[in-house]
Amino acid sequence: MEKQLIIFTDSGDTIIDESTQVYDERGIVIHAELIPGAGEALKALHDAGYRIALVADGEEQSFTNVYIENGLGYCFHTRTISEIVGIQKPSERMFQDAMEKNGLTDADKGRIIMVGNNIRKDVAGANRFGITSVLLDWSRRYNLVPRCADEEADYIIHEPSELPELVERLENQLKNGSQEL
Repeated sequence: MEKQLIIFTDSGDTIIDESTQVYDERGIVIHAELIPGAGEALKALHDAGYRIALVADGEEQSFTNVYIENGLGYCFHTRTISEIVGIQKPSERMFQDAMEKNGLTDADKGRIIMVGNNIRKDVAGANRFGITSVLLDWSRRYNLVPRCADEEADYIIHEPSELPELVERLENQLKNGSQEL
């Protein structure tokens, strides 16, 4: 049975550990390790039938490199990357691009979550766009103290391994008739 919930996800410090990134002379990431538990969580969600869209800031080749290296490229239904879109999150164009690539309309916003590590880009962008925000606070690379209501996440998880349980809970809410998460 097709899942109702759609997952948009960031990459750096959400799936990939940014502290392990190795760059070539052009600034392209050529190696990076996964956050502990992130690969397993991503595979589990993919295998359970969830549609997962990468929505991330960076260079397309960097994402291709790290997801081929880590064997996870197949997990993404679509990829929205700032280098291609021409602007970074929190711009609504990033989220709109992901919706269009997935054949979604404004009526689908109530069943989309955005998972990310940055309250200024991922959380604020999702909240302003009208989709549910999920903060993964695993990394302390960025300030996680909200400066305004837009930066307050709808849900907070501390480890990638917590994501599948949250996703299943939200999927059940949608199946039980809740129009929004």
